[in-house]
Amino acid sequence: MRILIRGVLFLLQAVVVGLAIAFVLVYLHPGWLMSGNTPAPVASYARAVDASSSSVVNVHSARRTDIPGPFSNDPFWRRYFSNPYGTPRERMQNSLGSGVIVSTDGYILTNYHVISGADAIQVGLSDGRTAVAKVVGADPDTDLALLRISLPDLKPIDMGRSDNLHVGDVVLAIGDPYGVGQTVTLGIVSALGRSQLGLSTFENFIQTDAAINPGNSGGALVDARGRLVGINTALYSPSGGSNGIGFAIPVNLARGVMQQLIAYGHVRRGYLGVEPQDITPQLARAFQLKTTEGFIITSVAKGGPGSDAGLMAGDVITSIDGTPVRNSSDALNRIAGKPPGTLLTLGGVRQGKSFSVQVKVTERPVQSSR
Repeated sequence: MRILIRGVLFLLQAVVVGLAIAFVLVYLHPGWLMSGNTPAPVASYARAVDASSSSVVNVHSARRTDIPGPFSNDPFWRRYFSNPYGTPRERMQNSLGSGVIVSTDGYILTNYHVISGADAIQVGLSDGRTAVAKVVGADPDTDLALLRISLPDLKPIDMGRSDNLHVGDVVLAIGDPYGVGQTVTLGIVSALGRSQLGLSTFENFIQTDAAINPGNSGGALVDARGRLVGINTALYSPSGGSNGIGFAIPVNLARGVMQQLIAYGHVRRGYLGVEPQDITPQLARAFQLKTTEGFIITSVAKGGPGSDAGLMAGDVITSIDGTPVRNSSDALNRIAGKPPGTLLTLGGVRQGKSFSVQVKVTERPVQSSR
C-alpha cells in the first residue's frame, strides 16, 4: 500500500513539474505554440455555398428585334427598293441573368428586367440540366418575376427572413456574372431600407458590398448559413464595374410578391389615385410648413378614390391613420400594402389649415409586364 501511495505522489509531482516547465516555455516563447505544421484557423463559408448554390440557376432570355434595312428611312429608295433593301430584318437578341429555385415544383424567382420582353426563356441548372421556362407572372413595380420549369429532383433554396438582418452581417452573392459560370462573392450588409434610388416604384433595398456584376441580377443573396435573404438586383457603378455598392430586394418582399403572382398572376396593391412629391426645404417654406416630413399631392386622377374623397393638388399629407408619414416613398408603400376596400384616414394641411379625410382604397392598376 505504501509503495502505491509513493508511486501516485511521484506521478503527481512529475505532472506539476512538467506543467510548470511548459508554462515557462510558452510564456518566454509564445511562437512555439503555433510552430510545426499546426494550421492557423481559417474562416470558410463553404457550407453556406454548398447549401444554396445548387438552387441558383442561369436565366437565358431571347428577344426578337428588327434591324432596319439600309434604305428604310429614305422615302425615295424605299419606294423603288422596298424589298429587300427597305424591309427590316429580324434578329434574336440574347441576354443573361440569374434566378433562384424556391420550390420543388419548379418556381423560380428572378428580376423582371432579366426577362422583360423575352420571346423565349431557358434556364440552366448547376447540374448541367436545362429547361424552357414559362412566365407565371411579373411585377415591374418591384422588378420581380416568377418563372416555372418542369424538371424532377429540384432543390429549392432555404428561405430566410430579411427582417432579421443587421448592418454588418456577412452575406454572399451567388449568380452568373458576365456568363463566366456560377460565382460567389463575399461582403456584408452595408445598409437596410434603401429607397428613392429610381430603380423601381416600390423600393426597400438591402445594400451590400458583395460584388454584384452584370449577369448577377436575379441571383441569390444568402446569409452565412446559406439561407436566402435577398434577390440581387442592381449595382451602382459609373464605370460599369462593381464598386462595392450593390442592391438586393429583401426576401420578405419577394416572398409576398411570389405568393400573389401564384394566386392572381399579378400583385394586388392599394391605390388612391394621387401623385405624391417629397417636401423639400424650399417647398416647406413656400407652404409655410414647420417640417419636411409628409408629402405634397401634385395631381389627382379624375374618377379615382382620392378625387372622390375630395383630395386636391397642393394638399399636404402628414399622417395616415394617425401615424406620421416620413416621405412620399413611405406613404406609397403603406398605401400599397392596404387591401382594396380599406378605409384610410389622411391628415394634413390645406391652404394653411389642418384637415382630415377618409379615402376608400381601390386596387392599383396593373402595369404592363412587356
